[in-house]
Amino acid sequence: MPEPSRGDVAPLPPLHLRPLPVLLVFVGGAIGTLARYLLSLALPSPDGLPLPTFFVNLVGAFLLGVLLEALLRRGPDAGWRQGARLFLGTGFMGGFTTYSSFAVETALLTDHARYVAGFGYAIVSLLLGVAATALGIWVSANLFPVPQPRSATDATALPPIGRPLDLPLDTPDATRPPGGAASAPRPSTGTPPSQPDGDPE
Repeated sequence: MPEPSRGDVAPLPPLHLRPLPVLLVFVGGAIGTLARYLLSLALPSPDGLPLPTFFVNLVGAFLLGVLLEALLRRGPDAGWRQGARLFLGTGFMGGFTTYSSFAVETALLTDHARYVAGFGYAIVSLLLGVAATALGIWVSANLFPVPQPRSATDATALPPIGRPLDLPLDTPDATRPPGGAASAPRPSTGTPPSQPDGDPE
């Protein structure tokens, strides 16, 4: 098995094995969970219906669509964009929304023979959750347009590969010496070249 050369760079470990991404997800999840708890205390549950969970899941689905579409339009998933996705998307939104409470509350409604309420809550939550995500993507697509590349007139014209920087683009390759830029033509002095010794023709 060949040994790696000194110039080879070891690949980075996956995200779940790096301290900083794990910390971003942990802190974001803690803040999102706290926000969901405080919101559940402020929202009522009329007739035993899990309105707080329903509300936070819809809001979280909408905000997640906005966030991921905005990050996608700004560039690849690297650097600060990856950190924002881990902290806000995986962390905060993951803690703010809750599938476990949604499943438990659906089961509790059906256990109390409230089948219409239980199945209706589950179906409406899933359908409106998908719709909220699609709406968030649409909103983000209109708020954050994809950066357009510079036009050809604004871009700096670079010579083709293999041509020196100080050689004009319209100069034939034959005028370029092997070791560098094209040599400038000698200025004419206006005097004819001297004839060699001997009889003139």
